[in-house]
Amino acid sequence: MENKEYPLIIIGAGPAGLTASIYASRYGINHLIIGATSGGLMSEAHQICNFPTEKNISGAEIVNKMREHAESLGTQIIIDQVTKISPGQNFQLKTREDKDFSAETILLATGTQHRRLELPEEKKFLGQGLSYCATCDAQFYKNQIVAVIGSGDSATTASLYLAKIAKKVYQICRGPQLHGERIWINQVTHHPRIEVIYERQIAALEGEKDLEAVVLDKPYQKQKRIPLQGIFVEIGTIPQKLLTNQLALETNTQGYIKVRADQRTSNPHVWAAGDITDSSDNVRQIITAASEGTIAANSIFAFFQKKSLSRT
Repeated sequence: MENKEYPLIIIGAGPAGLTASIYASRYGINHLIIGATSGGLMSEAHQICNFPTEKNISGAEIVNKMREHAESLGTQIIIDQVTKISPGQNFQLKTREDKDFSAETILLATGTQHRRLELPEEKKFLGQGLSYCATCDAQFYKNQIVAVIGSGDSATTASLYLAKIAKKVYQICRGPQLHGERIWINQVTHHPRIEVIYERQIAALEGEKDLEAVVLDKPYQKQKRIPLQGIFVEIGTIPQKLLTNQLALETNTQGYIKVRADQRTSNPHVWAAGDITDSSDNVRQIITAASEGTIAANSIFAFFQKKSLSRT
């Protein structure tokens, strides 16, 4: 039977949370990780080529390595979602599966969530031709026509992955050019099965039960309607705000949590790390998330050390 009270609970099982756990274990801090998914959005990355020690690795592989490392040190990881935090002498946490926990300190590492198209048909076609994860769903579109919506690295790498499986890939971006690493852009623009459509946005989604076409806001090659079987939305992410709001933490105008150099938030018993923060000069990468998790764990250890000394 799992404990219910902990000195530290880490919320989020992505690179920030898992790295923080590794350091917390080595510091001897009894803690628990609660994460809605193992690895967070990192697990959806098809190909990662800029992580030190790894020339080419998938997000799922990095997740497995980090999780195995954390668990080898005795960390307990619960796959569940914290839905409510009530401040008090200790924080009271309730999860989606109706479990209750108590923590003296909290590390928020909940990351971000996919930005939506905000179209009325979006929910209807989710899982019926619309996806936010090429790594998860690409195999359903073998030899079919698909589109990737977005212009950044996540969109270009998704296009390249889908081009290995689909018959044709449109990459639709609202601006006049693609953004991100030049190596990905060069591969996309020279790939025989990828066609980039610039300065267009999706105005509507069409289909009876399954997605059958997208409608552009402006004609492309004299047509607004593009028949296809699937679209993959890669237009960026937004911070997870539920727990941030419940804890009344200070954020910037985009909703990212403001943190000090030691990753402490406006609440002296709450730290934050990873993509949910305004730290690391807004460079939201696996390595910066891991770095922030390390700094947060070190700061939390210093907090407990100081508390212990004040009692002697």
